[in-house]
Amino acid sequence: MLKINGINVFYGDLQVIWDVTFNVKEKEIVVLVGANGAGKSTTLKTISSMLTPEKGTIEFDGIRLDQLPASKIIEQGIVHVPEARRLFPDMSVEENLIMGSLTAEAKGKRYETMEYVHGLFPILGERKKQMAGTLSGGEQQMLAVGRGLMGHPKLMMFDEPSLGLSPLLTQQIFGMIKKINGEGVTVLLVEQNVRQTLAMCDRAYVLENGRTVLEGTGKELMDNEHVKEAFLGI
Repeated sequence: MLKINGINVFYGDLQVIWDVTFNVKEKEIVVLVGANGAGKSTTLKTISSMLTPEKGTIEFDGIRLDQLPASKIIEQGIVHVPEARRLFPDMSVEENLIMGSLTAEAKGKRYETMEYVHGLFPILGERKKQMAGTLSGGEQQMLAVGRGLMGHPKLMMFDEPSLGLSPLLTQQIFGMIKKINGEGVTVLLVEQNVRQTLAMCDRAYVLENGRTVLEGTGKELMDNEHVKEAFLGI
């Protein structure tokens, strides 16, 4: 479904991604693992066309994404749930959800999808008129996920969805991601909770200093000595 082929990415004159290559198959959960600064978030931003690779290609269902503007990416069925949620704090919960359904297809199913989101996260229905900025951290993350679902994604990319959440809320968010995936949405996940994400994913790639250095199933990487030492504290 998604093919990243040898991309190089720069911030100005500073190169941060070197020849990164990986793929995501339909209905998989694929995880990018790495320390802070490894290039994980930059990779997601490049897929979303927030950044443009200097070299390499990005394909989604056979369409070249690296040649499209960011405004066209969501029309291909790709939704990016960013780090730190990036909600509209002075807009209501309902208005934030509506902002996730701006493509023609999503608009046509807006209220049907909103009912689905309220079923996943009942608190969003209860607080639909409340300003997003007044929600708790966990509720804001639920809203960020719900807003993403409003776009009718084929692929959802999550960047650090458990950031700042309690262990209990982290479990709930990961449970929702697994449920969303079980209903047919492909997932590409960036997350610091390496143990839990490797346990739930189909495959994973390890990034170090902007390069892909390891790949395998979640179990294979859980058993890898380098991963154990670098990320699992074993």
